[in-house]
Amino acid sequence: MPSSDVSGVLATLLTQSEAEWIEFKKNNWRPEEIGENISAVSNAARLHQRDIGYIIWGVEDGTRKVVGTVFKPHDVKVKQQELENWLATQLEPRIDFKIHEISWDGKQVVIFAVQPCTDRPVGFKGVEYIRVGSYTKRLKDHPEKERALWIKGSQINFEKEIAIAGARTAEVTQLVDCQAYFKMAQQPLPASESAIMLKLESEKLLIRAGNEKWNITNLCAILFARKLSDFDSLARKAVRVVVYNGRDRTKTTKEQEGILGYASGFARLVGYINDQLPTNEEIGQALRRQARMYPEIAIRELVANAIIHQDFRMRGVSPMIEIFEDRIEITNPGPPLISTLRFIDEPPQSRNEQLAALMRRLNVCEERGSGIDKVIFEVEYFQLPAPEFTASESHTKVTMFAHKKLTDMGKEAKIRACYQHSCLLYVSNQDMTNATLRKRFMIEEQNYSIASRIIGDTLKADLIKAKDPENTSRKHAKYVPFWS
Repeated sequence: MPSSDVSGVLATLLTQSEAEWIEFKKNNWRPEEIGENISAVSNAARLHQRDIGYIIWGVEDGTRKVVGTVFKPHDVKVKQQELENWLATQLEPRIDFKIHEISWDGKQVVIFAVQPCTDRPVGFKGVEYIRVGSYTKRLKDHPEKERALWIKGSQINFEKEIAIAGARTAEVTQLVDCQAYFKMAQQPLPASESAIMLKLESEKLLIRAGNEKWNITNLCAILFARKLSDFDSLARKAVRVVVYNGRDRTKTTKEQEGILGYASGFARLVGYINDQLPTNEEIGQALRRQARMYPEIAIRELVANAIIHQDFRMRGVSPMIEIFEDRIEITNPGPPLISTLRFIDEPPQSRNEQLAALMRRLNVCEERGSGIDKVIFEVEYFQLPAPEFTASESHTKVTMFAHKKLTDMGKEAKIRACYQHSCLLYVSNQDMTNATLRKRFMIEEQNYSIASRIIGDTLKADLIKAKDPENTSRKHAKYVPFWS
């Protein structure tokens, strides 16, 4: 932030009435106390729904008179570390805070601009603090404020949060690839920067913050950043692609981290992933050609899903694509909001509805509810083993497997394929039969008993059921998913 802007902020704050999200000091800059105050101000800013909290040195608390300070934060070291770095390592969860040093009427003033906490209170050295009037207190000693803070945290909408506040129009265009938005939206680029800003404002990508100043939302930054690293709170959200030599993680061949926003960099990301995937050689009548082992449409959709459905509240983690000799694993932070067994038939529920809607409008991913259906269709068309969907408290993972002969597949993989086949047919208003499953696995008709055994195992696993329980003919039996 330019010094003129910081001075303008200070001028406004000096006129503020008593507020728990602002703290004024003279020369008291004991590092431990600064850490406690950052925790308290961050939590208070969230409680009072402020975009930023402030700690200011060089101002008399009662009178708001600027008296100056001898505090020079960039010269202070704690245990051989710069003060700023030391403070950052002691805060949990990590939050962003900026240090500004300005001159006001010839007097030194230091301002810490502190990001509000997000989904949970910020602690310093394991203890959470809060401002009570003009005092910093332990949060646990004020349960009414603690309850209110947790409620506020649960109401946070990631997309509406501010990534960078008070950016001038020229700064916005430097940080955000505005042209990418208009190109992907198939709209002409407006002739003036002001018209560009207005359009992005209408999409809730920007929020007006004053005369020719804008708040860049997380939605804008995560989708269209020229460099995600320019946004401190989003730098760790870049998609990672790791390629391994073999079937385990012992030897890494390549590791690449995304730079661009998710939308503007999506085509490049998918292209890079596809370039790393193994290929099979197909022999035609007159020539040989290399064909990708995995369907590109499936890769595209699964990567988009990982981006859209991740839990942005989880710190320090991002979507990851890991490529092995025999499989590809696509993982995103956060458990799914619906059962993995219902991915095919139920419309997906997203924590990030604005991001999902905009990504769909920009044709980055499929319309609601059709993406996983298309993945399963492509997997069956390519005669691949059924993908595996797994979930834990901290992540959701999809594993796609390289081609295997039916005889090389384990019982669990066959059951999974049978269940997914029944789901795919059901949502297409069709029924699974022995014949359709034989076609799925390319089983010869005379070997129908192989398909029957797979169906029997899937029935025992309670993943499918007979459409007509009264029908005793196994030859003409029809099957549907257990949830139908």
